[in-house]
Amino acid sequence: MGEVLPLRPSSTPASEQEPLWRELVGAELRRERLAREERLSDVAERAGVSTQYLSEIERGLKDPSSEILSAVAGALELSVRKLSIRVARASVSASGTYGALCLAA
Repeated sequence: MGEVLPLRPSSTPASEQEPLWRELVGAELRRERLAREERLSDVAERAGVSTQYLSEIERGLKDPSSEILSAVAGALELSVRKLSIRVARASVSASGTYGALCLAA
């Protein structure tokens, strides 16, 4: 059987590792929800997802489908395009070390 490779090399300190897309998206969704002073349950209900699932998305533990991402963003009155732009800007301004964001479909 083949060798199992970790997703994040352990030799790179955690502070220098590039964050995962789902972590950046989750953080931006949480920032928007908190800025609007809304509860997880309120946004989750409008998006048609469980509160637990929305919490996992915000914490970067789940990688939502485009349909779910659209529903959650819409519940916060954002488009997926606008959310993506915010995430890209936040990731660059936070550290300046990640450069351009490359997404794969």
